Amino acid sequence: MSWEQSISIKIIIAGREYPFKINHEEEEERIRKAGKLINDRLIQYKQRFSDRDVQDFLALEALRLAVKTFELETKAGSTGQANKLKQLDEQLNAFLSQSADC
Repeated sequence: MSWEQSISIKIIIAGREYPFKINHEEEEERIRKAGKLINDRLIQYKQRFSDRDVQDFLALEALRLAVKTFELETKAGSTGQANKLKQLDEQLNAFLSQSADC
């Protein structure tokens, strides 16, 4: 397959399907790994906190990832990695805003 054009993939997080357009094979791998990481963490939360719902688990994971992002930004300063994380965060926020409107 040629990666000259973007392709669509779907990632399932917490039982819901989310579409993504990607441009590179490496990007697909990162997105799939990230989705798996989130789903694995949600399973861990569910095992530890059986009286909570998936929204609580998603909020906990979002907080954990935000803290990790701030730690990385502090270590990296204003490097390209921090900018890439910021761009990804903006893209995810835009996607979530669109999904909420549906």
